[in-house]
Amino acid sequence: MDDFDRLLINRLQHGLPLVRQPWEALATELGSSSETLRQRVQALLDDGTLTRFGPMFDVERLGGAFTLAALAVPEARFDEVATQLEAMPEVAHNYRREHQWNMWFVLGCETPAGIAETIARIEAQTGLTVLNLPKEKTYHVGLHFPV
Repeated sequence: MDDFDRLLINRLQHGLPLVRQPWEALATELGSSSETLRQRVQALLDDGTLTRFGPMFDVERLGGAFTLAALAVPEARFDEVATQLEAMPEVAHNYRREHQWNMWFVLGCETPAGIAETIARIEAQTGLTVLNLPKEKTYHVGLHFPV
């Protein structure tokens, strides 16, 4: 990653310009070309520097639902259960925590009822109880990680 990649990542964390041709506007702002910017983003995705680049949608306004959830997975079964969750399209991502509830994940479903259905399916497949931590209130916090 060079200085221009850092500049691009830092700028993209604030979103693309909301104009008809956002890549062209961003290229003008950064003194580059839109094609170069797209190639750089793709290279950062390809080499794993970036794991995702895309829009963030307000799923609830679209009729869907999200929840944070956790499992207390016996260490001997951790990889097995992680593989089960990774195979489910409703699981956005999962990660290990050093806690009794050692596997945390985010569920995203097309409907609020889909959350309960998916939790029931996870419990049936794993034999483990899901700790469901639905959002109670939305807070909008600007988050930026300078690179």
